Amino acid sequence: MTEAKLACMHWLRFLFTLLALCFFFGCSLPYIHVYKDPLTPEEHFKLGVAYEQEGEHEAAMKEYKAASKDMAEAYYYLGNIYFTQGEYEEAEKNYKIAIKKLPKNPRSYNNLAWLYFKQARNLKEAESLASQAVELVAEEESAPYRDTLDKIRQALDKERSGE
Repeated sequence: MTEAKLACMHWLRFLFTLLALCFFFGCSLPYIHVYKDPLTPEEHFKLGVAYEQEGEHEAAMKEYKAASKDMAEAYYYLGNIYFTQGEYEEAEKNYKIAIKKLPKNPRSYNNLAWLYFKQARNLKEAESLASQAVELVAEEESAPYRDTLDKIRQALDKERSGE
């Protein structure tokens, strides 16, 4: 055989070996699978509650945010975490979203009113929010909401009297 034929045979053998390796090992190469989130919004929400009870606020917030796409109640819980962490602007934003999405939930009104009371700002709006919360619940369940309303009214009275 000539040298050219030998070189050609070596190249063909090399290519065949390369193709065989690709065929046999190609299936075992790593592949990244992207799956849809396996948890439902309710499961994210329950996980958030569990994390929050354990004091793991960052993990709870992550789960509440995931749940908030389909569960408006999650905004209320996000507001509570932000409030306890002193992030009042974020708390206010989340309470307002909760009120908009769940207008019959007295807790969001009450907590936004309490936030304003604790910051001693928007007390007239806080009074209105606390009044709405009281109106949304049955008389036998209204004590905590009435307490918020009473404290806000006391603060307004002090403000009016110049104390």
